[in-house]
Amino acid sequence: MKTLQYSVKNPLGIHARPAALLAQACTGIKSNVTLEYEGKTASGKNVLQILALQAKKGSVLNITAEGPDEDKAIEIIQNVLSEIAPKDRSSDILRVAFYGTKDYDRLFFSELSKDKGEGTYNVDITYFSSRLTIESAHLAEGFDAVCIFVNDEAPREVVKVLAKGGVRLILLRCAGFNNVDAEAAKEYGIKVLRVPAYSPYAVAEHAMTIIQAANRRIHKSYIKVKDNNFALSGLLGVDLNNKVAGILGTGRIGQIMARICKGYGMTVMGWDAFPNKALEEEGLLTYASKEDVLSKADLISVHAPLIMGDGGTYHLIDEKAINMMKDGVMLVNTSRGPLIDADALIRGLQANKFHAVALDVYEGEDANVYMDRSDDMIDTDIVARLTMFPNLILTSHQAFFTREALQAIAAVTMENARNFNEQLDFGPAEVI
Repeated sequence: MKTLQYSVKNPLGIHARPAALLAQACTGIKSNVTLEYEGKTASGKNVLQILALQAKKGSVLNITAEGPDEDKAIEIIQNVLSEIAPKDRSSDILRVAFYGTKDYDRLFFSELSKDKGEGTYNVDITYFSSRLTIESAHLAEGFDAVCIFVNDEAPREVVKVLAKGGVRLILLRCAGFNNVDAEAAKEYGIKVLRVPAYSPYAVAEHAMTIIQAANRRIHKSYIKVKDNNFALSGLLGVDLNNKVAGILGTGRIGQIMARICKGYGMTVMGWDAFPNKALEEEGLLTYASKEDVLSKADLISVHAPLIMGDGGTYHLIDEKAINMMKDGVMLVNTSRGPLIDADALIRGLQANKFHAVALDVYEGEDANVYMDRSDDMIDTDIVARLTMFPNLILTSHQAFFTREALQAIAAVTMENARNFNEQLDFGPAEVI
């Protein structure tokens, strides 16, 4: 176990921004990090617990790290603590219209936006429950920025309304930006910033969770047992060990999914428009053409970004691609719905092409994402058609939804807002 004593130098104490930066740094540490102050303890990986310590200027924190990388952990923590002192840089309050608000959004964003003054985020958030659409874009009039998510809509006509209302910044609290007309934003002088990575582990782990649930028919088994039915008929699955996994898109999430598959004893093939040769050199996977991956894989996991237009990834999995696949293949998508042609997928399911299909996203999901529609009449047949298949599991665009991911999304989004407000470098967060 390694220990560190730190005397708080910031006039505001350990406020929202240093707490967020510290939690983000500790999330990447394997060791268990604990902060102690006046008999209260907090996990170094939990921003809310750190804030609850209420450590003020002059407070002495006892920090411990225990685990396989404890020396490195203390070094990282020391570096973070040295960076959180105020830099004598003042800025105006950035007024943000926050669209599509849920209770779990407020959990972190409200805490991180409380403080105002030197060294803080200096962000004032007004929450709106409605999604950003052409009908709700006028709500942002008088705000400096809007904060939106994957199910919000920012095509050209919306961007035009935002610009007319004085918006200078679109904060995406997600990695994808296909729902924003980037060219229109550039024309109207609106900066677009995203969260390039939050918790790739959350998404990859969910991908394996739902494809294994579909493979082993966990959804059916759960219902049967609740009905006092313990028969095994209809629950037959297959081993993943010694099977071939095909990873379409080998970015951070795809790499983690490849490692999970490797842990199951699978042989991993990869396809990517920009292959990462280091992954081959370490023996994690072997790159092949998309056609080879589709034809040889027993499990296909989609992790590509959605890119429209010629040469893009829209309908990466279409009828032709499905026909290339093995009979009895397993398919999972936790990336973007339109990567898979929904009509072609349904035809494949009807033809008994798949042993199991697991979707956290699907084409045509926009009106349903994060909405409670349990009292609504079905106005589209896509969900009804997909869920009629006993070998398919559909979840509610929740692959990202872990405490670690929400914390990271809030912290990075607030850093993006601060960097814009103080004219600092945006790094990989910048879309345009």
